[in-house]
Amino acid sequence: MAAAVLRAPAPPEPGPGHVDLLTGLALVTTSGYPAGAPPLRRAVEAFVSDDGADVRWLPLAARAAVDVWDDDAWAVLARRATALARRRGELRILPDALLAQLALRLLSGDLEGTAAAGGEVAMIAETVGDTGMLPYGPATVAAWRGRREDFEELLADADAEAAARGEGRWFAVTGWLGAVLANGVGRYEDALVAAEAGIRDPDLLGTSGWSLVELVEAAARAGRPERATAAARRLAEIADACGTDWAGGVAARSRALLSDGDRAEAAYEEATARLSRTRLTVLTARTRLVHGEWLRRAGRRADAREQLRAAHEMLAEAGVAAFADRARRELEATGETARRRDQDAETALTRQELQIARLAVDGGTNAGIAGQLFLSPRTVEWHLRKIFTKLGIARRTELRDALGRIPGAHAVVTRAY
Repeated sequence: MAAAVLRAPAPPEPGPGHVDLLTGLALVTTSGYPAGAPPLRRAVEAFVSDDGADVRWLPLAARAAVDVWDDDAWAVLARRATALARRRGELRILPDALLAQLALRLLSGDLEGTAAAGGEVAMIAETVGDTGMLPYGPATVAAWRGRREDFEELLADADAEAAARGEGRWFAVTGWLGAVLANGVGRYEDALVAAEAGIRDPDLLGTSGWSLVELVEAAARAGRPERATAAARRLAEIADACGTDWAGGVAARSRALLSDGDRAEAAYEEATARLSRTRLTVLTARTRLVHGEWLRRAGRRADAREQLRAAHEMLAEAGVAAFADRARRELEATGETARRRDQDAETALTRQELQIARLAVDGGTNAGIAGQLFLSPRTVEWHLRKIFTKLGIARRTELRDALGRIPGAHAVVTRAY
């Protein structure tokens, strides 16, 4: 199939980036990642620059931005795809656009936003009669919160459906998520197995590449560094081909995990510096976590506390409970007590729910709120039901008093992705 794409003539009047996008994806398959990365980068740049791009191409372009590890382009294209699909009522395209945002929201530090996007995908699927929509959102949330039973239950229900539909992406994603879950709770041998399942796709696109990162951490922490050598080498190859801070940061992090002494220290510092220049705060926090763990084991408690304290605060704020707990345990092992969050993340309103509640208090109708936030009225109604349940109220007239009991609830601002 990929070879046929390379032999095929260009489509009539292709839009900017279309040919490079298809060529790059085909070259990755036929000739390897270094060969496919340059046209993919050109395609992503063209789509970012083209405000009039066909909405049907934008979710694929957003995924290509992930494939070349460009978080800024990913944010632009995923946001544009979602906004255009909403505005035009493209309910067949909107789920793909929302799915393109799921991991972006998560890695940018908003797990609740990830859950909300996943919930909207499920609602749209119900609306259009797609009964086979796979639970990417719930699986992502369960894995990053460290909820093993919930995650395994989702896989038990969805794996057969994915196999029947031939949706290989599901298995690449759940391989990565399984490795994330196991690394978060310290089950490193399990993480190795899951990560190796997640990289069975030799093309190393999307989450298949992310599984390499989890594999290196798992192997290093399990005392099996020899199983990570090839993965670290492939991440270095990706970083060289992409040239982005995201790719370079995770490659440096992986190099640090497999190194000792001054070489490890320099690689950790490079990884933190490069990832701090991206919007992917969860990756920065996890890098601080593994750096702090390394420092503590080297007997450098004061330095370890600095890294672990920052990691714990960032991970707790993002809602990724498993890694926040891991950071807390490490911090306490240095002799410092970690501050716990005052509000339970399960009962707190999300940023988006606070926005909707505030607009409802100000007199907004479901349709009016939907228009302001680029949601559907049905999605607003769904969020309001969740808000009422969390606040223990039954009607809109009770919202103002309920919000008044939440500090800062009337000063919510929109987070940009």
